[in-house]
Amino acid sequence: MTNEKPPFWRDNRFWYIAGQLIALFLAAFVVTILLGNLNRNLQRLGIQFGFDFLKQQASFDIGETLIAYKPTDTYSLALWVGLINSLRIAFVGVILTTIVGSIAGIARLSDNWLVRNISLVYVEIFRNTPLLLQLLFWYFAVFLGLPKADNKISLGGFISLSQNGLELPWFTFSPEFSALLLGLIFYTGAFIAEIVRGGIQSVSKGQWEAGRSLGLNPSLIMRLVIFPQALRVIIPPLTSQYLNLTKNSSLAIAIGYPDIYFVASTTFNQTGKAVEVMLLLMLTYLSLSLTISLIMNAFNRTVQIKER
Repeated sequence: MTNEKPPFWRDNRFWYIAGQLIALFLAAFVVTILLGNLNRNLQRLGIQFGFDFLKQQASFDIGETLIAYKPTDTYSLALWVGLINSLRIAFVGVILTTIVGSIAGIARLSDNWLVRNISLVYVEIFRNTPLLLQLLFWYFAVFLGLPKADNKISLGGFISLSQNGLELPWFTFSPEFSALLLGLIFYTGAFIAEIVRGGIQSVSKGQWEAGRSLGLNPSLIMRLVIFPQALRVIIPPLTSQYLNLTKNSSLAIAIGYPDIYFVASTTFNQTGKAVEVMLLLMLTYLSLSLTISLIMNAFNRTVQIKER
């Protein structure tokens, strides 16, 4: 008997590769058409596409900066300032919202009736209220309603609240930053609480019984036995919430916090470079989202069960 090879069109690997090449070709074809159409429309309107405006003088001030900036600097530096402000809110927000969400999620499973229902009320209120409304509440009703710096409210002796924002011994958060941060933390934390609760409940009750048989108290069982196993269920949807927090930070424009979207909007209004500015914004948020996804996917692989 002769072992003849089947024709290549019957090989699944051929169609797998061919399908990807066809999809890549169609995507490139569509992008080419869109770019050509964009170029023709811009020429018809007498608008020249380009990023030379980034070298021009910005001529506007930014109220909150972590690097040296003045209105005589270029648009490119102004956009860098906005990006750094966005990264700051995203970095601090991800850390604090993880803490708040984890505590609220564990509290949802507490045996204490009061703790369990306080967590339930928190989740239902913040999860079912629009984020924009919450940001406006934190800014106008809370921070602008606080006393002036001369009569600031002291919390614990080292944290103070006033119309100047949240004051700590080392630095001060502006009212815009504080309102945006609190809004994102409590809104996203409500969703993370449900993710944590679902992840913990996915672990079989036998794990609790095994922990008790070893003489561990409930807190140790949760920290050493249940939560590490629940992470395999928690991390994938948690990644989505981190992405949502980063993108939702663009609502900062509603309360005047100068993030990348705020600065880009001002740049567009002054230069009229709508397409270029929107492309920069899209690339910025795409890069941030992909970076978060890569980090969380790498972390997810470390907590998965390794098959031998």
